[in-house]
Amino acid sequence: MRKILLMASLLFATGAFAQDYKNSIGVRFGSGYYDVVGVAFKTFITQPGALEFDLGFRPYSHHHSKWTNVSISGTYQHHFPIGNIDGFKWFVGGGLVISNTFSDYDYYSGVNVGIYPTGGVDYKLKSAPFAFSVDIRPTVHIAEAYDHYNGFFVNGGITARYVF
Repeated sequence: MRKILLMASLLFATGAFAQDYKNSIGVRFGSGYYDVVGVAFKTFITQPGALEFDLGFRPYSHHHSKWTNVSISGTYQHHFPIGNIDGFKWFVGGGLVISNTFSDYDYYSGVNVGIYPTGGVDYKLKSAPFAFSVDIRPTVHIAEAYDHYNGFFVNGGITARYVF
């Protein structure tokens, strides 16, 4: 009887942390100054652990000057199940973002580097190959090209990805 209970609890524990997909790619809409829209790729490297990579873009226009921000970010996310809802998990983690601002004006040009903790929820549809997530990334810039946000910016995002 003890062996049966041990096997059942082991199967339950393994099933509770099993991911619902391995890889996904899609689009991330962010509130950040470095990524209003971007391409998002997520891959699970362990059952609860995933890496997400985003290539983001943000065009700016202020008075008569225009500039574009391009960023790449890498995030580690550790996932936890939410109740008994299949495919629904919350996650915490952290990451790094590097962005470059392209402009004809030196004041708006240069490289920015930031680090952030992250948290959010991820949901994989049961009957279709799509996953959706919502996250927040309060970013501390450790190198800034110009003093636009005084070193800190709260960035949130919504992501829709195709699962494969």
